[in-house]
Amino acid sequence: MGGAGPGEVHAAWLPPEAFRAVGSRRVLVCGAGTLVGTVRRELAQACGRYGGTVLWQPGPGPVDADPEDRTAGVDLVLALSAAGPLPAAAAEVAAQCRRRAGALGAGGFVLARTADVTVVLAEEPAGLLYGLFHLVRLGGSAFGAAPGWERHRPAMRLRMLDHWDNVDVHPLMGQVERGYAGGSIFWRDGSPRGDLTRVRDYGRLLAACGVNAVSVNNVNVHATEARLLTDRLGDVAAIADVLRPYGIRVHLSVTFAAPVVLGGLPTADPLDADVRAWWAGTTRQVYDRIPDFGGYVVKADSEGQPGPFTYGRSHAEGANLLAEALAPFRGVVHWRAFVYDHRQDWRDRSTDRARAAFDHFAPLDGRFRSNVVLQVKHGPMDFQAREPVSPVLAAMPATRLAVELQVTQEYTGQQRHVCYLATWWSEVLGFAPWGDHRTVATLAAGDSGDGGGLVAVANVGDDPFWTGHPLAQANLYAFGRLAWDPRLDPAAVLDEWIGLTFPPAPAGGHDLVRRTLHEMMDDSWRTYERYTAPLGVGFMVRPGHHYGPDVDGYEYTPWGTYHFADRDGVGVDRTRASGTGFTGQYPQPWCDVYESPDRCPDEPLLFFHHVPYGHVLHDGSTVIQHIYDTHFAGAEQVAALPRRWDRLAGLLDPGVHARVRERLDEQVRSAEEWRDQVNAYFFRKSGVPDAHGRRIP
Repeated sequence: MGGAGPGEVHAAWLPPEAFRAVGSRRVLVCGAGTLVGTVRRELAQACGRYGGTVLWQPGPGPVDADPEDRTAGVDLVLALSAAGPLPAAAAEVAAQCRRRAGALGAGGFVLARTADVTVVLAEEPAGLLYGLFHLVRLGGSAFGAAPGWERHRPAMRLRMLDHWDNVDVHPLMGQVERGYAGGSIFWRDGSPRGDLTRVRDYGRLLAACGVNAVSVNNVNVHATEARLLTDRLGDVAAIADVLRPYGIRVHLSVTFAAPVVLGGLPTADPLDADVRAWWAGTTRQVYDRIPDFGGYVVKADSEGQPGPFTYGRSHAEGANLLAEALAPFRGVVHWRAFVYDHRQDWRDRSTDRARAAFDHFAPLDGRFRSNVVLQVKHGPMDFQAREPVSPVLAAMPATRLAVELQVTQEYTGQQRHVCYLATWWSEVLGFAPWGDHRTVATLAAGDSGDGGGLVAVANVGDDPFWTGHPLAQANLYAFGRLAWDPRLDPAAVLDEWIGLTFPPAPAGGHDLVRRTLHEMMDDSWRTYERYTAPLGVGFMVRPGHHYGPDVDGYEYTPWGTYHFADRDGVGVDRTRASGTGFTGQYPQPWCDVYESPDRCPDEPLLFFHHVPYGHVLHDGSTVIQHIYDTHFAGAEQVAALPRRWDRLAGLLDPGVHARVRERLDEQVRSAEEWRDQVNAYFFRKSGVPDAHGRRIP
């Protein structure tokens, strides 16, 4: 791992070697503007390192007085279609584009090779930026003999990361809530970081994988963070100025009570005229300072955050208040659907946290303004290692929906365990709620590309390796790539990340690096699932910090996260026939598939059903034997990881190798703890011994 770019990014993808292929070319850039300037700077640095040359044609007219001589020998052109007259190769691609591609839109580009010239053509500057980073991914193959003609467009218009960063250090959650990679890259001890070089480098990394929006503060908006909307807006503007050259728009989490806590009004009632006027005036001031501001993120009436319920108003009325203020500036409000009763009576089995988002929001479909994006967690609970897809995603066809993922590994090892999540996300995005061609990905994209897109909780911090565990960077990279194209193969995306992060070195060994990382990471999410909570039941973690096993940790608490294990069986009855009725929130065919313990897939069985320990799964194993087998197998698979990693000693940066080795040792210890606690718990509950006679503590 190395670094490149204006700030020499360290220990992440895009080291200098990744730019060798483009940096050794004679390049012509056609176009002008902030993002085109970024493309030129990236190319100039690469060419300065590897012997190439960069020419620039800002708009109509020749490069200089002798354009034919000046552009002779150019073998790479990156051009805006309106920056003509284009050189012959680019003009030919532009003509093909008019015949074959139609509009490329924001971020789209065409990549072609003609007459020994590689051409990236875009209609908008963002397309050139993404086209450049696509060339970097391709390396030397972008300049091969095959002519080729490819059209690339992002499937999701919005590809966004939410930072749960606090300005002040929170007494319980610290500088970053659910952050596992050190402090915030934006804030430190109540103030903005003075040096924003790392923020600029971060924007560059995100642009290279396709992310185009970032929310810079925690959705749980505390007192200091609330002021970012008004008297501390300059702090947000400084971040926006640094991220803008990489095509990233800044969003801000705001408190619904802002008119009261900031404006001195007696109410935050969304139907109050003074409240509406306050939001309109405040939002106008935001755009005066940050003209390309993206919009607001709101967590309301959830886990103690204020919201419209205080005034007897609906979530639609609350969201529409902010949307009205943002509409003149084409801003959006991301309204989170994570709303549930967190003071539940654990003895009352009729109350079901999984139902909450659907019950709150499905009746409001069609009542949200067009610039409201309802942000829905991909599962009905809270980012567990296995959950079914949220039924809300199939229940609101008249509402813009964003699918929310969690890159920071709150419930999947907290960036101390290897857990490549793209495999799981790909399953979620490919899920078809109605059993036809319509998938979660197409719902997020929208019929005309105007859907809510993908949003994820970010996982970076000020740790030298960005994500604490160096291999956890792959999840951040994969989120951006799947948001750009959810059809991508997760293994291929991982291969991209490996190639960009560990490019071939003169000492060789790159094939071993690539092969070893695939062996360790391709199946790592399922490995994590094997040694933690079984069959979709979830939440067997230690309360509060959520790291490590505690089978009954949440079982008798008000949080609504139960497994209901007893001497006869385990799981939550969410059927229509005898349980909470949650299965009825799904459309056909899934409402009937999940209703039946025989038809329900094994993976989420205990999420939907309370079954006996002797219940036979589709693979012929009983539930109790499955628990034993998977926990033994998962711990064994983890035990093999350090041996695999040790093969790479001497082939990687020593600091990277040491940090990963340290994290692997902790993963081995933790997996054994999970194995022993879960197996012992269910052995004592069920009284059923392991069929293979293995030792259970």
